[in-house]
Amino acid sequence: MTKNEVEKLYKKKINLLKKYNKSYFDKNTPIVSDKDYDELKRDILLLEKENDFLKSKDSPSNAVGYKPSKNFKKAPHRIPMLSLANAFNEDDLLNFEKKILNFLSKEEDTKIFYTAEPKIDGISASLIYKNKKLIRGLSRGDGKEGEDITSNLITIKDIPKEIFSNDFPEEIDIRGEVFIQNSDFENLKEKFANPRNAASGSLRQKNPEDTKKIPLKFIAYTFGFEKGLKVQSQFDYLQKLSEWGFKINPLNSLISGIKNLIKNYNEVEKQRMNLDFDIDGIVYKVNDFALQKRLGNVANAPRWAVAHKFSSNKAVSKILDIDIQIGRTGALTPVAKVKPINIGGVTVSNATLHNEDEIIRKDIRIGDTVIIERAGDVIPHILSVDLKKRDKKSVKFIFPIKCPSCGSKTIKEFNATTKKRDAVRRCSSEGYDCEKISIEKLKHFVSKDALNIEGFGKKIVENFWKLKIVKFPQDIFRLDFDKIEKLEGWGDLSVKNLKYSINEKKNISLERFIYALGIRHIGMENAKLLAKYFTSFSKFKNFSKQSKYEELLNIDGIGETQANSIKNFFSNITNLKVLTELEKDLNVNNVIVNKKEGKLKGKTFLVTGKLNGISRAEVKSLIEENSGTTVSTVSNKLNYLITGEKPTKRKVDSARELKIKIINQEEFLQMLNKAS
Repeated sequence: MTKNEVEKLYKKKINLLKKYNKSYFDKNTPIVSDKDYDELKRDILLLEKENDFLKSKDSPSNAVGYKPSKNFKKAPHRIPMLSLANAFNEDDLLNFEKKILNFLSKEEDTKIFYTAEPKIDGISASLIYKNKKLIRGLSRGDGKEGEDITSNLITIKDIPKEIFSNDFPEEIDIRGEVFIQNSDFENLKEKFANPRNAASGSLRQKNPEDTKKIPLKFIAYTFGFEKGLKVQSQFDYLQKLSEWGFKINPLNSLISGIKNLIKNYNEVEKQRMNLDFDIDGIVYKVNDFALQKRLGNVANAPRWAVAHKFSSNKAVSKILDIDIQIGRTGALTPVAKVKPINIGGVTVSNATLHNEDEIIRKDIRIGDTVIIERAGDVIPHILSVDLKKRDKKSVKFIFPIKCPSCGSKTIKEFNATTKKRDAVRRCSSEGYDCEKISIEKLKHFVSKDALNIEGFGKKIVENFWKLKIVKFPQDIFRLDFDKIEKLEGWGDLSVKNLKYSINEKKNISLERFIYALGIRHIGMENAKLLAKYFTSFSKFKNFSKQSKYEELLNIDGIGETQANSIKNFFSNITNLKVLTELEKDLNVNNVIVNKKEGKLKGKTFLVTGKLNGISRAEVKSLIEENSGTTVSTVSNKLNYLITGEKPTKRKVDSARELKIKIINQEEFLQMLNKAS
C-alpha cells in the first residue's frame, strides 16, 4: 500500500475505535464483541509499529477508555488508570515473559512469580482514602481524568467507608471493579441489556437513592497513588485488602511458569460456568513490587501485567424448548430456546443444535441445564449437558419424521462420496409446496446476490406472506401497492421507493436469475456455468426433457449432485409454472457467446493426470481463449482426452472404448503452435 492508503486505513480504524469506545464507556451499550474490539486495537498497534509516521491521540497506545461524562464533575487521577495488553494463547504469554526477562537482563530460566487474578467484566472505579476514610470515588474516564461518582459509590455495601486497621496507609487509591451478580441481574434484565450495562447505568444515576436500590458489588484488586503502603508484593497486597475489609476475588492465586499459568487458566475457565459473576479472562501481574517499578509502563499499559482473554464466552442456561427451523433447501435445523443468558455482553436466548445426529450424540433434551458457548460472531451452540441437574422425568427428544410445516416425509439423503447418510434431515417437498421452504426461497430471491431488491428485506417477505400479498416470486412484480400503502408502517413515499426498486430489477442477467431461483447446490459460480451453457432464458425454461440431463455433466464444474438438483427442480410442476409466470414480468438477458474463430473452435477437451509446468486452470484458459470448450466427463461429446502423469485409468479406458483421441501435454501445446 502507498503511504496515503496506509494513512486512510489507519484513520478509518481510529474512527471505528472512537465509535466503539463511546458506545462502551459513555453510553454503556457495546456494539461489538470483545474479540472484535481487541482485534481492532491490535490492528491499529500493528500499523503504528510498521509505519512510524502514524500517530493519533485516540490510538490505544495513548488513550484509555473514553472522556468523562458531562453529567458529573471531572477529577484527575493522581496515578493514571492504565489499560492492559492482551494475550490470547501460550505463545503470547511466552513472549510476555521473554520481554520481561530481556528488560530485566535475567536468564531464561529465571523464575518469575505472577498473581493470577480473574478479570471481572464490570466498571472500574478508584476509591480515594485519606486518614482511613473514603473521601472520594472516581470512574476510570479516559484513564487520566474520571467522573466524581462518590455519592453513588458510597451506597455500595462492599465498599468500606472507614478503615480501622492500624497498618492501613496514610493515603491510598484503592482500585477495583463494580459489578452485578448474575443472580441479582435476573430482576433487572427488563431494564438493562446485560450485567455490565446495569452496573454502569446504576453508577451514572443522578440520584444516589436510585443507585442504592441496585445490588452493586465491589471487588478490589490494585492501587494507584499510595503513601505509607508497607507490603512488598501484589499477592500480599491482596491479602491485606481482605484484612482491611475489602472483598477480593476468591480465585486469586500466586503462580510461576507459563505452563502453570496455562493450567490455572484452563481450571478457572471450567469453573467459570458456575460463578455468579461474569469474567472474560485472567490478569497476570509480576508479583514483586520492586520488579514492577523497574519494568514501568509502555505507552498506556504496564510492562509487568497482561490480560489473558478467554478464547470464547460460555454460560450456563436451561433449554425451554427445541424448535425446528426449515431452510430454503428443506434442511431441518433444530434450535434450542434457552432461558435468556448474558454471554460476553450479548443476551442469548437461542442456540443452534446443528442437526439430529448432534442431538443424539449429546443426548440434549428439553429442560436440560446446558453449557452454551459463543465465540466471536459464531452462532451460540451447546457444548454439553449437565446430567447431574437433569430431571428424572426427562424424555429423549424425537426428531420429526414429518415436516413441521407441510407434513411431508423428512429424509436423510445418501451421500455417494462418503457412502453414508447425511447428518441433515430434510423436508422431501420440492418447489413451493412447503410453506417454510417457500418463505425462505422468496427471501433468497430478493437477496443481495440474487435480484437485490432494495427495501425488500426478510421481515417484509415474512409480513407480506402472512398477509397473503406474496406466495410466489412472480407476485413480487404484481403487488397491490394501494393495499400496501394502507398497512401500518407504510406510506406514499415508502411505497413509491419499493415500486421503483422492484421495477429497477426487472432487467436481469441469466446467471443472477438462475441463482435467484434458489436451486439446491447451485451457487453463483454454478449459475454462471449454467448461464453460459443455456445462453438464453428460453433454452433454460424448456430444459425439461429427461434425455438432456446427461449433457449437463459435460459442463466443466457441474457434477452429478448439481445435475440431479436441476433435474429435481424441473420435475416439479410448480417450479415450471413459476418460470412461465416470471417470463411475463422479467427481461432476462441472453448470454453473449464469444464467436471468436480460434484454433480449437468446436473441439472439446478433458484433462486427466498431473501436467508438467502448467496448471489445469491455465490449460482450461488456453482452450477457451482459442474457442474450445472443456468438459468434466468422458462421453461421445468429447474430442480429446489430454493425459498427464498418473492419469485416471477409468477415463483412459472409457476414451479408448469410445474411440476418443488421447493426446499428451506436448501434443496439446502443438495444437496451439506452442513449444512445451
